[in-house]
Amino acid sequence: MSESYKVGLDVGSTTMKVAVVNDMGNIIFSDYLRHNADVPGTLKTVFNRLKEFLGECYIELMVTGSAGMGLSERYKIPFLQEVVAAAEVISQKYPNIHTLIDIGGEDAKMIFFSDRKAPDMRMNGSCAGGTGAFIDQMATLLGVEVRELNALAEKSMNIYPIASRCGVFSKTDIQNLLARNVAKEDIAASVFHAVCLQTITSLARGHDIEPNVFFCGGPFAYIPSLGKAYVKLLNLKEDEYIISENAGVIPAWGCALYKREKRLAVSLSEFIRNLDKKEQVFMRATDRLKPLFCDEKDFKLWKKSKEQHFLNAISLSEAESEECYVGIDSGSTTTKIVAIDNKERVLFRHYAKNQGNPLQAVSNGMDVFRKEAGKAGRNFIIAGSGVTGYGEDLIKAGFGIEHGLVETIAHYSAAQKYNPNVSFILDIGGQDMKAIFVENGTINRLEINEACSSGCGSFIEGFAESLGYTAAEFSLLACLGQFPCDLGSRCTVFMNSKVKQFLREGAQVEDISAGLAYSVIKNCLYKVLKLTNTDILGDNIVVQGGTMRNLAVVRALELETGKSVRFSDMPELMGAYGAALYALRQHVKNPVRENEMVVTI
Repeated sequence: MSESYKVGLDVGSTTMKVAVVNDMGNIIFSDYLRHNADVPGTLKTVFNRLKEFLGECYIELMVTGSAGMGLSERYKIPFLQEVVAAAEVISQKYPNIHTLIDIGGEDAKMIFFSDRKAPDMRMNGSCAGGTGAFIDQMATLLGVEVRELNALAEKSMNIYPIASRCGVFSKTDIQNLLARNVAKEDIAASVFHAVCLQTITSLARGHDIEPNVFFCGGPFAYIPSLGKAYVKLLNLKEDEYIISENAGVIPAWGCALYKREKRLAVSLSEFIRNLDKKEQVFMRATDRLKPLFCDEKDFKLWKKSKEQHFLNAISLSEAESEECYVGIDSGSTTTKIVAIDNKERVLFRHYAKNQGNPLQAVSNGMDVFRKEAGKAGRNFIIAGSGVTGYGEDLIKAGFGIEHGLVETIAHYSAAQKYNPNVSFILDIGGQDMKAIFVENGTINRLEINEACSSGCGSFIEGFAESLGYTAAEFSLLACLGQFPCDLGSRCTVFMNSKVKQFLREGAQVEDISAGLAYSVIKNCLYKVLKLTNTDILGDNIVVQGGTMRNLAVVRALELETGKSVRFSDMPELMGAYGAALYALRQHVKNPVRENEMVVTI
């Protein structure tokens, strides 16, 4: 009879690992591959490699990992929770370990061991900041491979603060560092430092990380600089930690070692034959949402009906007066400028990225205004000016702006302009979200997102780019999708796996895009605002922010709330428009001006 081997399989969000042990529980074969969303194909590759190594034999198989449950159901393989699997390795092979830190593709785990009680097992939940996928995103942003990121970090001299709680927020920090010409070596090391902080602060809370410490997971196996960052941050001595040579396959090893459950006993050849049986996978009805529009005609009619609410705009040459009023919205990543006349009509609009220098961005925008005024043969006197946003104080001081106002007032002023009875304002930008509740013409509640940007513009833009589309193309596709995918409202990194799952199951890109539009709205309504009844929003909803250029998101809000929504043709400029309106109205109240800004030809 052929020999029998205990095999552990770990199928994670991004990688597949296998470990085979001998009678002593030591690994005699292991493999680690990225599956790139092709789990069946990678599974065949791994087990064919295993057959080349072991020959004809029987295997006793157990599976773990975030994507392992599906394989367990399909092939009747007993499933073991991955934290339990990792703990089994420590219990049998490393009894002197007090703390285990495991970083995976989209998860992070920490286990505290004690002689007096059961292990304290902790795992990240709704956020994948501080994981392997987070590191992948940061490497992509820097235009390098992960192995190059490691090499860069080895040469670093300084550490800079980077927000690790969300990959989208982190992009802003890194872009600002790049704009300041900070060395990529230092940025790489700062990324690893941020991962360490995220893991420790989110998982170790209330518990000391005591030596000896065991580090495992693919990132530790293939990114030495990450391990060094943890060692430095935790101030560990050389004999107080272990980075195992098998760090990348620990949960798979734990599955192979685990003795308290039955395993799938099968010949290796038969198991591989079962993998060759192609199974058609169908999306369940519960995984689909209502189409945003019945068809293209329905979409065009809806779009036409919304144009009646657009703001009045005229060209610079049509202006009846030389006086204008300028509003500036200086955001964390972009600068918006709007100039209006004394009839509140838009004369000029400008939108540009800050590139880490908001002062220069405003200066550049005003230069564009001057040039366009010159082409129109006009001189304009700025009779009033206002600024709002992230850089309010800086811009006000740098350019002598008359009025500074909080974003809430700016956005409310703009929304009230094209819906005097506005009851709820939803403003979604690239990385932030503001929800303003209005009652009897007075703001009575304000909500903002804090540690997660999964429902913001950069979230959708990132997905569009990953699938090879611009944000505008992606939005249009969503409006035509007939079977929107229910993607939930979780972290952008987690949702990436769900997108890949639906693509494997035959979903079209337009259905993915429509599903993401729903996700943005569900994230806002149920995760940020924690609503149980959308009636609290009232019947006069106004949406603003660059994300609302995505008409699929606007329509998803209508379908989710059952209410009609108004928006302008320049939603990303509403903060600046509100600041200009405020400047005009203050000028009407007090026409005496101490500081005039003159735009000359």
